[in-house]
Amino acid sequence: MKTKIYSNAKDACADITSGSSIMSGGFGLCGIAENCIDAIANLDIKDLTVISNNIGNSGRGLVKILIQNKISKAFCSYVGGNPDLEKQMFDGSVQVELVPQGTFSERIRAAGLGIRAFYTPTGYGTLVAEGKEVKEFDKPCILETALHADFAIIKAQKGDKYGNLWFKETARNFSPLMAMAAKTTIVEVEELVELGDIPAEDIHLPGIFVQRIFQGSNYKNDIEFLKVEEE
Repeated sequence: MKTKIYSNAKDACADITSGSSIMSGGFGLCGIAENCIDAIANLDIKDLTVISNNIGNSGRGLVKILIQNKISKAFCSYVGGNPDLEKQMFDGSVQVELVPQGTFSERIRAAGLGIRAFYTPTGYGTLVAEGKEVKEFDKPCILETALHADFAIIKAQKGDKYGNLWFKETARNFSPLMAMAAKTTIVEVEELVELGDIPAEDIHLPGIFVQRIFQGSNYKNDIEFLKVEEE
């Protein structure tokens, strides 16, 4: 069997080219593929389509490639914590399709399961529905199409050499769905272990959906903390 193991993010991401579509796991800054994002930032590419919940946050994460003007289109659910995306959206340098979060995850899941499209009442009567087919069921529903990508970049806590993955708590978020919806899934892990070290019942994503895996390093694990004032 051809090995799935790569030495580092640079090698694993080397064939991402201009015009590629990339799904990036993570919610805010939780569970993002930090090493892969850094590797893409060092590539001489442009015109990327990025599918991610919020395209980075507070100047971190995917913002690294956004401010390099490498992204031309973004599918996301939330812009509020990302002033860089907000600015580029309003000046027209990035085309943004805002997708309700439940619809966002379902469009990705549909792609992984081979479902071409589905109807949902979410977004009917709003800007989200503009230009989309409407069908009457028990209530009006709009037709949403599946979201595919050339690459998915995701992070897991543990992965074995076959690509079986275990995610830590909410860092799991969109990543398993994205791995199923992309042609090539690139995974960075905090712990690369031997086959069998992850109990079968603890595998969150089977290795059949993973094409490349490497041991990550130098994680900052930037996440948002709740801060309160003492009375």
